[in-house]
Amino acid sequence: MTHRVHTLSGMEILRSVVVLVHLVGFAILFGAWVVEAVSRRARVTSLMNYALVISLVTGLALSAPWGLDHELNYAKIGIKLVVLLVIGALLGIGSARQKRNGSLSPAIFWPIGILALLNAGLAVIWH
Repeated sequence: MTHRVHTLSGMEILRSVVVLVHLVGFAILFGAWVVEAVSRRARVTSLMNYALVISLVTGLALSAPWGLDHELNYAKIGIKLVVLLVIGALLGIGSARQKRNGSLSPAIFWPIGILALLNAGLAVIWH
C-alpha cells in the first residue's frame, strides 16, 4: 500500500496564509465588538478599524484568481464587499459621533457586530 503525499505549491501556501490573516481580521473585529457589547459600552475602537482594514485588504487579495482550478463566486465576493463597506461606514460614522458627542447610538453599534457575523456566515455557508 502506497501513500500519496500532497505537497503544496508556493502559491497554495501563500493563499492559505492570506486566508488565515483574513480570518484573524474577522476575529479581531468581531472580538473587539463583543468585548464592548459584553462590557455594555456601545463604542467603536481603533482596533475595530484596524481589523476592518485587514479584512478588506486580505479579502481583495483573495478575490484574485490565484491560478485556481475553479471559478470564483463573484456574487458572493461582491456581497461580502458591500457588507464590509457598510461596516466601514458604520465604524466611520460611529467614530465621528463618538468624538463629537462622547457616546454612540446603539443603532450604529449593534449592526457592526451583526454585519460582521453575517459576513463570516456568508463565507462559511455560501459555496
